Amino acid sequence: MRERKNNPRFEEYRSSDENIFEGKNAVWELVRSGREIEKIMFSKGSIGSIGHILAKARENGIVTQECDKRKLDQMSITGSHQGIIAVASTIEYKDIDDILEYAASRGEKPVVVLCDGITDPHNLGAIIRSAEVSGAHGVIIPKRRSASVNAACAKAAAGALEYLPIAKVSNISSAIDTLQKNGVFIFAADMDGEKNIYETDFSVPCGIVIGSEGNGVSHLVKEKCDQIINIPQRGNINSLNASNAAAIMLYEVLHQRYILNK
Repeated sequence: MRERKNNPRFEEYRSSDENIFEGKNAVWELVRSGREIEKIMFSKGSIGSIGHILAKARENGIVTQECDKRKLDQMSITGSHQGIIAVASTIEYKDIDDILEYAASRGEKPVVVLCDGITDPHNLGAIIRSAEVSGAHGVIIPKRRSASVNAACAKAAAGALEYLPIAKVSNISSAIDTLQKNGVFIFAADMDGEKNIYETDFSVPCGIVIGSEGNGVSHLVKEKCDQIINIPQRGNINSLNASNAAAIMLYEVLHQRYILNK
């Protein structure tokens, strides 16, 4: 990792890790999305497992370049590039209105995840992945004290970035104000919540606030929420990984809206 950062040959990639996408799933979904891609770099030994990605890329007129695996190792942010790295345009962040319009275009009540203090890009990527797979309509992150959508996040998201709107806002409190003005009911996940998720009605337009593993949802954000809820626990430790907590809550929303109402 240090070698890559100190090597002038890769200076062009240092300005923003958000431009680098690593791994088969992330690069495949990037190619399928139609986003502008500068080039795809791959190692010879990986061709057998990524042939379909390279074929689709060339069909789309994307430059593909075979290179030594050591070059990919030097470029890699995650340390697990699986023999393929794409250099693409930085993700286009959306507005909260875009998320609400996306829900309306699907004829669905909004489901929005708000990340309050998620600083680990792997956790952020996993939350984005769960949000997309469970049918949510967007994820909101703050500009400060938050992980950005970088290479590690993109890899953990496994292609979900190409389908799910991500909004970056000045702060989560103002985002809650905007959502509430648009009729969205805001739930915060906290171990001291008065109700658990299975006693909560998620049929309303809803925003789900997920706090950091260390500090949880901040006091100011918690005060703005409409309801504080918890995830039942039976074990000896008293907390869940933030991305796991998000997945559990999102799938309860999915269960109530689409499974129970079939």
